[in-house]
Amino acid sequence: MVKVTVCGAAGGIGQPLSLLLKQSKLIDHLALYDIVNAHGVAVELGHINTHSKVTSHEGDSQLKDAVKDADIVVISAGVPRKPGMSRDDLFKINASIVRDLSVAAAEFAPKALVCIISNPVNSTVPVVAQIFKKYGCYDPRKLFGITTLDTVRASTFLAELIGANPEDVNVPVIGGHSGVTIIPLLSRVSGSEKLTDEQREKLTERIQYAGEEVLKAKDGKGTATLSMAYAGARFVLKLIDAVANDVTHTECAYIDTTADDVGAKSIKLLAGNLEYFAAPIEFGKSGIKSILSVEKISTFEFKLFTTAVPELKSSILKGVDFITD
Repeated sequence: MVKVTVCGAAGGIGQPLSLLLKQSKLIDHLALYDIVNAHGVAVELGHINTHSKVTSHEGDSQLKDAVKDADIVVISAGVPRKPGMSRDDLFKINASIVRDLSVAAAEFAPKALVCIISNPVNSTVPVVAQIFKKYGCYDPRKLFGITTLDTVRASTFLAELIGANPEDVNVPVIGGHSGVTIIPLLSRVSGSEKLTDEQREKLTERIQYAGEEVLKAKDGKGTATLSMAYAGARFVLKLIDAVANDVTHTECAYIDTTADDVGAKSIKLLAGNLEYFAAPIEFGKSGIKSILSVEKISTFEFKLFTTAVPELKSSILKGVDFITD
């Protein structure tokens, strides 16, 4: 039996994410949690004639039942970034939400695979790690910051430029999950050699700040919810397949590099001793199996590291200090 819990299920990302997960034949129990309004979402999804049972859980008193014995816990709860709101402002609000949900997961689902969508991921993933460490149940192989949206966007935008089918393009994205920390490895995709230097620079910047593009298009009234739900479901569905069928999948994610000390060597050669980093990984039933090499990059991509690494270090420290202070 596979139980998946979505925390923040009534939100802008949580609702479409839950809908996409409800279509999976591999989920036996889909538990939806939010402070309010989870019941209505669960009732509606319960009308869909797919295999999984759907339950709703609202408020602090029902959080235990939502996460208890879950195989996978997905945390998408939090507030979206609004016009004029910095990542620091966003962190102050969302870090507390993620912390409280992580405490429940550590207490009642300590062996679960935990997926973090709540932004800023560069900082919220370390928050979760610190909580699990406090409860003595931390396994770095089981923690994932979902950065799949960066890969989805990069693949779409590159396909547009080189005239390819976006479904046939897969751009690995490493580093982190915000602004200059996002490093798309365009050089690893056939056809990218057609780009001029100017096109490559503009494309990279577009990938890094695609969230602003959505925010502007929605006149400041919404952020990337549907695309994030799609990207989140893409990652989680692979994880569900790994749990249910004991198979291995490959995807990029923001992870604790101690999950695979050998695989992390290529990261350290480029970025130094970073505890958290987005990299291509292989994962299976028990979580991360290996971190794949990130060494084969272009000169242009290497230059992106000089800006990304200081930003990543600052974001990681912010997450760690939030729990340890």
